[in-house]
Amino acid sequence: MFGLSKKDTSFLLIVVALTLLTPIFLQPFPEGSALATFNAGYPDLMQRFAIFGIFAIGFNILFGLTGYLSFGHAAFLGVGSYSVVWMYKLLGYNILPGLALAVITSGIFALAIGYVSLRRTGIYFSILTLAFAQMSFNLAYSVLTPLTNGETGLQVYSNDPQILMGEGAPNSPHLFGLVMRDSVQVDVGGWLFTFNIGYYFCAVVAILAFYLSLRIFRSPFGLMLRAIKSNQTRMNYTGLNTRPYTLAAFVISGMYAGLAGGLMASMDPLAGAERMQWTASGEVVLMTILGGAGTLLGPVLGAGFIKYFENIFSKINDNMLHQWFGWMPDGMEDALIWVSHFFVGKSWHLTLGLLFMLVVIFLPGGLVEGGQRIARWMRSRKKGSGNDPEHHPKPAPHVAE
Repeated sequence: MFGLSKKDTSFLLIVVALTLLTPIFLQPFPEGSALATFNAGYPDLMQRFAIFGIFAIGFNILFGLTGYLSFGHAAFLGVGSYSVVWMYKLLGYNILPGLALAVITSGIFALAIGYVSLRRTGIYFSILTLAFAQMSFNLAYSVLTPLTNGETGLQVYSNDPQILMGEGAPNSPHLFGLVMRDSVQVDVGGWLFTFNIGYYFCAVVAILAFYLSLRIFRSPFGLMLRAIKSNQTRMNYTGLNTRPYTLAAFVISGMYAGLAGGLMASMDPLAGAERMQWTASGEVVLMTILGGAGTLLGPVLGAGFIKYFENIFSKINDNMLHQWFGWMPDGMEDALIWVSHFFVGKSWHLTLGLLFMLVVIFLPGGLVEGGQRIARWMRSRKKGSGNDPEHHPKPAPHVAE
């Protein structure tokens, strides 16, 4: 089914179900409760889960399969955003033309950068991609101001052409009349679930992006990329030219990044040079490593993990802390709140850094490895308790002389 094996088809269907039911799973606590702060089922955050999941999936095709570590993928993210906003200005607010242009322009840009950068490997490749990304950022911030609007950011104005903007058409990003910011809220016994059009559009695109990456992982092309990661020098000695394969992986990865940047502008019609900064490139590296580089679901988990901490833990303030610890004696409450200041609010990066250190030290394969360990432990317990409750000794296997 879908050109996949039975196991991969089941895996894909599980991912689809989890993605479509995300607005429900991310609202575990009722509204108004003290723990409602940890709910993440609001449109902006859910959209970021899907968008940065696409970004990380694309980066994983390059880094996870070939081992080439790029520090410049934010450049393609920015190119995608600028492309979509320019389509808004020239044609109208329908998001499809902009997304198509975002994928094409980011692919061409990735082809140019990859052609030069892939002449080197290892740290030299990483530095080259970082240099190209910083040059792109500075060009967008200053030199190319007529195209990017510099530090103000590119946005849509009332005097823009918008030649395909029909009478009565929405004045915000939409898909043939379905406005991305529109939502339906359902109140069920104190739980408030938000079903947002923008999120579901991003979710469908993310599912398609995940399906494409699954096909790449299982294809002969993906097998060739794994071989390059294993020992590229040995492959070159066999007479096989590996550069076309690495360049193809780089371009595909850049197109994923451009699509993610285009979706960011599809949800919020604004593009700025800050999306091309080196910090955005470093963020996708952390997402992929944290979730599990080279795995299918790992980058998505890493993206969700980091975006959750960025949005949830950063908004915890003193009022929330006093509400949580108000039942304690005053001295103990104040001491606990003082300690908490180092891990929440503006200091949420410390918590994320500590968790990242723990994952790297104890789970080198990322969050996916942690899940695999738990699954193996549960299977071993089930097998050990069910098959031989009296712990009878097993006969020794026969060995031929």
